Amino acid sequence: MRWKGWEKVRIRRDHAGDTVEGIAPVIVSASRSTDIPAFYGSWFADRLDRGYAKWINPFNRRPQYVSFEKTRLFVFWSKNPQSFLDQFEKVESRGYSCYLLFTLNDYEKERLETNIPPLEERVDTFCEVSDRIGRERVIWRFDPLILSDSLTPESLLERIGYIGDAIHAKTRRLIISFVDIEKYPRVGRNLANSACPDARQLSGPEMERLAAGLRDSNRRWGLDISTCGEKTDLSHLGIRKGQCIGYEYITGEFGHDEELMEFLRPGPGTDRDSHIRSLKDPGQRGQCGCIVSKDIGQYNTCMHLCSYCYANASPLQAKRNYARHLEESRLCGFGEAILD
Repeated sequence: MRWKGWEKVRIRRDHAGDTVEGIAPVIVSASRSTDIPAFYGSWFADRLDRGYAKWINPFNRRPQYVSFEKTRLFVFWSKNPQSFLDQFEKVESRGYSCYLLFTLNDYEKERLETNIPPLEERVDTFCEVSDRIGRERVIWRFDPLILSDSLTPESLLERIGYIGDAIHAKTRRLIISFVDIEKYPRVGRNLANSACPDARQLSGPEMERLAAGLRDSNRRWGLDISTCGEKTDLSHLGIRKGQCIGYEYITGEFGHDEELMEFLRPGPGTDRDSHIRSLKDPGQRGQCGCIVSKDIGQYNTCMHLCSYCYANASPLQAKRNYARHLEESRLCGFGEAILD
């Protein structure tokens, strides 16, 4: 049985006053496409107040309206949610649940993430988020794992180890993934034009070495370490295949939410495993095991400008779009979408 799509609803638009057809997702992702907590937190707060958002399809530019009427869970993704701290509490005060996937890397020497705060500031922010919303609801992602001529598996493990030693008491999970340059030409072009043009993928043996090192470090951390969207099986080294938006995690952490559980619960006569498979997000790559959510972000709008990013065609385009968002918001107020 395949997932049949989100419920359709009528949405009354805030400015125009007319109604449009939209979808009412139970789980909203904010966002794989851009860092909403870092750059669009005020826009998100406005849309939360109004009860819906507009998403622009990046391939055909068609709009889709997304109602929060049935939403039970917001999944946030960020590298710098410092300015969003109060919004987590606002989301929960409205009766929604939420958790944060916090990408905390260290590529400062390679200058692959030139527009994010220094590592120490990000570590402090991670700890602060954990203290605000709970260690179970902030998940550490080291993503993607990248090597270069000077960055070996061993030196990368040292950096991961430093971060893990600093934050392991503030989370319960670590999710990793490996950069995939061959599959995403845009990533290859951006890296070739970066301060680290020799950045490269890990070979199979290098993946094994890194995974073995993580297993050793985890003896002092005690984290649940998993991959997301990876074909390589590292379970023999203590790293299982997992998901960023995972059935097991959500049912374990938010089992008190009966409406959310009703969405996730298999129907009468339905096998549990086949039901989980039916919930696989059809918009994600084949190896991704995440269950379905509706993303409300937009490509080419993230100002972190990371060199390995698949969501920005180029830094220049992202800068132009962000400047346009700020100017239109200043002149006209927040729009229904991040950028029309």
